[in-house]
Amino acid sequence: MSAVLLTERLSLRELLPSDLDFVASMLGDADTMRFYPRPYTREESAAWIDRQRRRYAADGHALWLVMLRESGEPVGQVGLVRQHVDGVTEDEVGYLIARRHWRQGFAAEAAKATRDHAFERLGRRRVISLIRPENLASQGVARKLGMSVERSTCCFDREHLVFAAHRA
Repeated sequence: MSAVLLTERLSLRELLPSDLDFVASMLGDADTMRFYPRPYTREESAAWIDRQRRRYAADGHALWLVMLRESGEPVGQVGLVRQHVDGVTEDEVGYLIARRHWRQGFAAEAAKATRDHAFERLGRRRVISLIRPENLASQGVARKLGMSVERSTCCFDREHLVFAAHRA
């Protein structure tokens, strides 16, 4: 499958059912999922992939598989997801990197490409990221994207900070 986005080190493409082993290992990892209600089972991970694939068909985008360009090794998921926040539909730049690939700048690199894609190719005027208040690493990525906190809200039965960036 061809890449949706390319960066210097990364390739982003649509998730496939054949990505289940990687997705299940990432979503099943307690450290990676510590800001989610709980780690996902293999079955929940398969449903996660199916949900992204439905979003590709409905919205033209969702979370994409992030791979190292040099080796093809998967490192995480980053993409643009339609979210309903406080009664408004927003485009969220979401990112989740497998623990063994943390602190290498992959989230920021792929999320920046996603933000730029939303602004430049899709014509979006604004993007958000929903981040748990205690998730300082994710907040750091959002700030690298030029996002700042607008407010706190309750999403998915948990408090989240709404970070936002606007097209220049």
